[in-house]
Amino acid sequence: MASGTALLYDEEMTRYQLLWDYPACKIESPERLTVSHEALQTTGLSGRCVSLPVRQATEDEILLAHSQEYLESVKKTPSMSLEELVTFTQQYGDVYFHPNIYHCAKLAIGATLQLVDAVMTGKVRNGMALVRPPGHHSQRSLASGFCVFNNVAIAALYAKKHFNVRRVLIVDWDIHHGQGLQYCFEEDSEVLYFSWHRYEHQRFWPNLRESDFDAVGKGKGAGFNINLPWNKVGMGNSDYLSVFFHVLLPIAYEFNPELVLVSAGFDSAIGDPEGHMCATPDIFGHLTHLLMSLASGRLCAILEGGYNLTSLAQSVCQTVQTLLGDPPSRISGLSSPCQSALESIHCVRGAHQQYWTCLKYADVGPQLEASTKCPRLEGVIGEADEEGTQAEEAQKEGEIKEIAWPEPPSRMAPPVRTGVVLPTGLEDHVPASCLRVTTIPLTSTEAAKGLSDPADPKLKDDKVLQSLGGVSSLLEKIEKKEVRNGLAVVPDLSLAVAFGVQQALTSFTDRVLLVFLGSNPPIELQEDGRVMLIQFCCTEQLETKSKFYIPVCLKKQSPSDVPGFLYAVLTLLLPLAYGYDPGMILAATRERDGVGLAAWAQLIGLLQGLAQGHTLALLLQGAEEVTVKATAASLLGEPTPTLGPLGVPLLENVKAVEKQRQRLQAHWGLLKAADEDHLRATCGHTEDEYSGVLP
Repeated sequence: MASGTALLYDEEMTRYQLLWDYPACKIESPERLTVSHEALQTTGLSGRCVSLPVRQATEDEILLAHSQEYLESVKKTPSMSLEELVTFTQQYGDVYFHPNIYHCAKLAIGATLQLVDAVMTGKVRNGMALVRPPGHHSQRSLASGFCVFNNVAIAALYAKKHFNVRRVLIVDWDIHHGQGLQYCFEEDSEVLYFSWHRYEHQRFWPNLRESDFDAVGKGKGAGFNINLPWNKVGMGNSDYLSVFFHVLLPIAYEFNPELVLVSAGFDSAIGDPEGHMCATPDIFGHLTHLLMSLASGRLCAILEGGYNLTSLAQSVCQTVQTLLGDPPSRISGLSSPCQSALESIHCVRGAHQQYWTCLKYADVGPQLEASTKCPRLEGVIGEADEEGTQAEEAQKEGEIKEIAWPEPPSRMAPPVRTGVVLPTGLEDHVPASCLRVTTIPLTSTEAAKGLSDPADPKLKDDKVLQSLGGVSSLLEKIEKKEVRNGLAVVPDLSLAVAFGVQQALTSFTDRVLLVFLGSNPPIELQEDGRVMLIQFCCTEQLETKSKFYIPVCLKKQSPSDVPGFLYAVLTLLLPLAYGYDPGMILAATRERDGVGLAAWAQLIGLLQGLAQGHTLALLLQGAEEVTVKATAASLLGEPTPTLGPLGVPLLENVKAVEKQRQRLQAHWGLLKAADEDHLRATCGHTEDEYSGVLP
C-alpha cells in the first residue's frame, strides 16, 4: 500500500518577475512561492514529506495540451529584449513574460508530472507541487491570467497516455474560472472538471458566458463540466462545504475517478485581494480530506493562485498537513449557506440532474435562467452586483482594508494513530501499526456509572465487564492524546455504546456524534443536545420531531443499496455532523445492515475529518474478519476501497433521505441545497409545483 506525501519545489521557479509597470500583474510575485515553502519548513511539514527532484518538461509533454505554433513562439522569449517582451505580452491578457519564464514554466510542468509519476507508480500516496507560473487559464495557443502552459491539463493528459487512466477528476478551487481546463476537456467524458469561481453574473474576470452553471460540456463530454459560479463576494466555510456535500462529492463518487488533480488556488481564502472571500485557511484541510477518500487516495495538488501571502502560506500548510494524514482542526460556527450560494448550488444540481444518477430523484425544484446579465433573485441591480463592483473599485483605489483572522489552530497528531481492543484470534487481522491496548475489567459499580439501567444483569457478565474496560482504556488514551482513535469488538453493543457515550461526555467533550447501523437504537436519547444519533436501518422507525435523533430507513436491494447509502452519507450525515461539530464520534454496527463493506469503510474514513479524528468504532463480537480489518485500515488513514460504478439509488431511499433533509434543514443549515421559500416567492411556484421530480 502506497504511503507518504510528496513535496515538489525548486527555487528556480522564483527567478522571474514583472519587469515593467503593469498593475494587473503586480501581485503575481516570486514571494508567493517562497513564503509557501518557508511556512512548510517552519512548521516542520516539509521535513515529513518525501522530497522529489524537479525536472523540465519535454516539448512532447507540452504539446499534449498546446499547439506547436504557440510553443515555438514562447520558446523565443528568453532572447527577447524588454521592449520585445512587452510587445509579445500585449497579444495576451493579464499575463507577463520574462526571459526566464519559459524555463520556469517547463519546471512547473515537470514538477507536476514528477508528482503524477510518483503517485501513479505507488512511490507516494499523494502530494503537492509548489509551482510557478500557474496554469489553469492557459489555452492551447494562448497565455492568460499569469499562466503560460496548463500544468494540470498536461498532467491529466499525461496520466491518460502513460498510465492508461480513464477517469480523472480535476477540482479547481481557485477563485478564478480555469477556462483553459474547461476548453481542453469540455468534450472529454474521461475527465470530470469542477470549478467554483467568482463570477458575479459575468462581471468578474475572465467575464465569460461559458463560466456559468449551464456550461455543462459538449458532445460526449456533456455533464462532465461543472461550473459553480459565485455571484457574490464574502463566501465562507459554510458555502464551500455545502458545495462539496450537495454537488461535487455525490457526482465525484459516481464518476469513480482513478486520479484526483486539484488546481489548488488559494485566492479563494480570506484576505485575498482577488477573491474577497471569507473562507478561513483551515477549510482547505477539510476540503482536502473529503477528496482523499476518492481514487484510492491518489491525489495531486498543484499550486495555482493565491495573492495574500499570509493566507496563502497558511492554506498551503493546511492542505499539506491533511495530505500527511494529520486530523483537520474542528471548524465551529458553521451555518446555512448564504442565499446567493444556495441559488448557485440549486442551479448546478438542476443543470446536471439529467447526467448523474445521484441527482436523478433529488428534489431540485424549479429552475432558473442563466445568470450572465443580472441577478435573478436580488432584482435588476442586486446586492451581489453592488458588492462586487464596490470591491473592484476599492481594490483599484487601494482602499482595501486589512482583514484579520485567527491563526489556524494547532493540529498535533498523536504518536499512535489507532488503538485496538480485540478478542483472541482477531489481533492478527489488523495492521501491526495498531496499538494493542491491554484492558482491565471494570467492576459492576464502575460499569454502571451513567447508564440508564445500572441494575442491568448483564453488568455481572465477566466478558461484558472486560469489554467495557477495553472501551474505557481506549477513550482514556484518546483523551490523553496517546492515540487518535480506536476500535473495539464487544459482546454487547448497546451497553458498550451507552458506556462509551457517557464516559466521553464525562471525561473530555460536551458533544458526541453517534452513527449507528442497525435496527434498534442502542441508547435512549435526551434532547439536551449532548448526543446526536444518526441511525441507518432497514425497518421503519417511529416518526420523530427531534433534531438530534435522525433515523434513516434504507430499504435493501441485492445485495445492498450502496448508492442510496452514499447519498445519505454525503447529503445528510456529513452536513449534520459538520453543523453539530462533535468532540467525539462513536460509530457502531451490528451487521452493516444494507451496507457493503467498502461503503462502511468509506464512512469511517470520511468521519475522520470531524472531531480532530477522535473516533471510536465498535463492532459486535462475531463480526467478520474482513470487517475488522477494513475498519482498522480506515481508522489508520489507509485509502478506502473504491465503490466501483454506482447505479441509480432506490427511489424510496432517496425519498427517505430527502424527507429527513427537509425536516431538519430549519435547524441545520448545511442541509440546504436551495433557498426554497425565496425560489417559490420569486419564481411564482406553488407548494405543489415545487415538489420537484419526486413522485
